[in-house]
Amino acid sequence: MDALSLPSRAALEDLQLTKLQRAFAEIYRRNRFYTKKFDDAGIRPDSIESMDDISLLPFTEKSELVADQANDQFAANLTYPLSRYTRFHQTSGTKGEPLRVLDTPESWDWWGLCWKQVFSSSGVRAADRIFCAFSFGPFIGFWAAVEGARQHGALLIPAGGRSSLERLKLMKETESTVLCCTPSYALHLLKVAIENSFDVDELKIHTTILSGEPGANVPAIKKRIEEGWSAKCHDHSGASEVGAYGFEARECPNGLFVNETEFIAEVLDADGGRVNPGEVGELVLTNLGRWGFPVIRYKTGDIVRYSRPSVATRHLLYLDGGIIGRVDDMVTVRGVNIYPSAIDNLIRSLDEIDEYRTTISTSGEMSELDVEIEVRPDADQVSAQATLVELITDKLGLRPSIKVVAHKTLPRFEMKGKRFFVNKH
Repeated sequence: MDALSLPSRAALEDLQLTKLQRAFAEIYRRNRFYTKKFDDAGIRPDSIESMDDISLLPFTEKSELVADQANDQFAANLTYPLSRYTRFHQTSGTKGEPLRVLDTPESWDWWGLCWKQVFSSSGVRAADRIFCAFSFGPFIGFWAAVEGARQHGALLIPAGGRSSLERLKLMKETESTVLCCTPSYALHLLKVAIENSFDVDELKIHTTILSGEPGANVPAIKKRIEEGWSAKCHDHSGASEVGAYGFEARECPNGLFVNETEFIAEVLDADGGRVNPGEVGELVLTNLGRWGFPVIRYKTGDIVRYSRPSVATRHLLYLDGGIIGRVDDMVTVRGVNIYPSAIDNLIRSLDEIDEYRTTISTSGEMSELDVEIEVRPDADQVSAQATLVELITDKLGLRPSIKVVAHKTLPRFEMKGKRFFVNKH
């Protein structure tokens, strides 16, 4: 069912309750991990009689799943015997031990259904040709986009095992119309095109669908991508352990809708209470179709702003500005709370800067914001450095240390970019 086709909030919540009750019936006594959590909390399948009862359920954290998988060959919360599973993936491990996740054929169909929503909401048609600039390894990345494209009826062109220039050439040869990659890589491809005198305007790309890291809803990044590709830029959010839950609709281009036909979403404060519209909190999700690998009230760690836009789709939860940051990414520098996305937005607003790396250095009670930047060879390094110092000082209220480094010395990323580091002495 298309999330945007539901007539009302009441109809949506009736559907969610039916699916949640079905989930309980399916996983209770089959799924060792959740059966123990429910038993410990005194919860039984008949405990859930309305959507308000979801507050009775215990939260799930990634650390629990990672810790429990140490006792299993693959994953802790598998509902069925291993022989029923046909897909293996694992998280990127950028925050620690990778989490292994498995899917049954039915769960993989559900993944594809979620991605079909991403495509249709971005205006992608069956006649489009979808180009995945992604090296296919165990990280789930755009694997599910392949299944989504199949369900959508569009031609999918995989581009693993190729250099960036080769990918640009393949886009041209295949007359691809939709590009799927990370925001960082979309910008990197533009730089590769310039360096190799490849005319991006000769491509037929009209839409980019970007995921894997924050950025496609960061205004400065979105602007650079849309201008560079002459294409609409659409954000998408998901996670290996959760599913593809967020999509950007064409009528609301500055945030994400949660696909609430397939997920129950809550935005909660630090004490577990629900925030009011316009307030910021942590996104907590329950998936409603992945019975082989369910997550119930999963604390995503994503910081979002709860909202409902005044359009026909207002019955869906709307995340104004997309994913604002991560609970574990916020740092305080001399009394100022900083998210990596805020730094990213400021730096990406300057066309003269090609790449950067940020380090928060803490010694005792004092913290410093250090930024290394690569300036375009044809730009004025001194001017770019001074402009960025002024911009960060004005917008964040603290003065950074900016160092210009040689061009092409900082790492580039095809998948999740790691540009924000904290060093404690």
